[in-house]
Amino acid sequence: MSTPEPIVIWGAGAIGGTLGAYWTRAGIPVLLVDVVPEHVEACRTTGLAISGPIEEFRQVVPAVTPAELTGTYRRIVLAVKAGATEAALDALAPHLAEDGFVLSAQNGLNELAIAGRVGEARTMGCFVNFGADWHGPGEILYGNRGAVVVGEIDGAMTPRALEMHRLMLLFESDSILTSNIWGYLWGKLAYGAMLFATALTDDSMSANFADPKRLPVWLELGREVGAVAAARGVSSLGFGEFDPMVFAPGRPEYPQIATIAWLADYTSKTAKTRSGIWRDLAVRKRKTEVDPQIGIIARLGREAGVPTPAIETLVKLVHEVEDGERPLSFDTLKVLIDQCNSASTIA
Repeated sequence: MSTPEPIVIWGAGAIGGTLGAYWTRAGIPVLLVDVVPEHVEACRTTGLAISGPIEEFRQVVPAVTPAELTGTYRRIVLAVKAGATEAALDALAPHLAEDGFVLSAQNGLNELAIAGRVGEARTMGCFVNFGADWHGPGEILYGNRGAVVVGEIDGAMTPRALEMHRLMLLFESDSILTSNIWGYLWGKLAYGAMLFATALTDDSMSANFADPKRLPVWLELGREVGAVAAARGVSSLGFGEFDPMVFAPGRPEYPQIATIAWLADYTSKTAKTRSGIWRDLAVRKRKTEVDPQIGIIARLGREAGVPTPAIETLVKLVHEVEDGERPLSFDTLKVLIDQCNSASTIA
């Protein structure tokens, strides 16, 4: 009997590693591909340790570096940081079967880059919102369950979309199959922009969302993302009680404020108190995904004639922190607070 073809997960960090460990434990053949040799070695020998409040286990998962990978595969889950998407696509393209597809289990609108590289017909969308952090070779913190949604980028209900949804159910029992994956991806961009702003301070996500002085930032970022999404004809979808459509053009303010209050409560109940963005800036001292995740909103806004001054300022501030020109502090976030207060006064 032939061995079933494994699902290749390209990027075995927080998202890819967690999926890989769960699928392997459930008996699904998986092959992890990662650029960190020590992590690859740990996964395939002593095992990948999943820790945190959900459950704790260690699972040996077959793993290779890109240089060690051979053959072609029908299913490739791309789970690298958004900034590494282009390089990963260059490396994985020769290993993608002609009838295969790449599913983007990433943050942002990476489906656009994937479709540009391998074709729309070989691209599938995925929205992930569970909390996880890569802590080192063979070590991942799974901090909280969250929404997992899959769908074709053209909205079609295909056999392969059904297949990937069944697989996601093995990891997250509430996984969703959707005909509007762009709605989920844009919905998360509103939340994602806010998370980038919380990372400008050392305060927790919940403390940021609960502070009335910072409220104008979350509202303005949500509205700018909502305006660009609307200009592109997207009906955004949310998770939990986070409804990004409250930030659509012309919507009243009170539901927007109530949504931020829900975020303060939601982020207070996770073992992951700060975002992976904050960890990149404060702990790993490395570049974030701000350009491919958030900067792209400003670019798409310019194409649609929609101004995004708060998003552009946020991107600038994150770059200044990355370059050591500003500290992680309330004063850094206050630059954005002052701008947003000024914008609301003018409005």
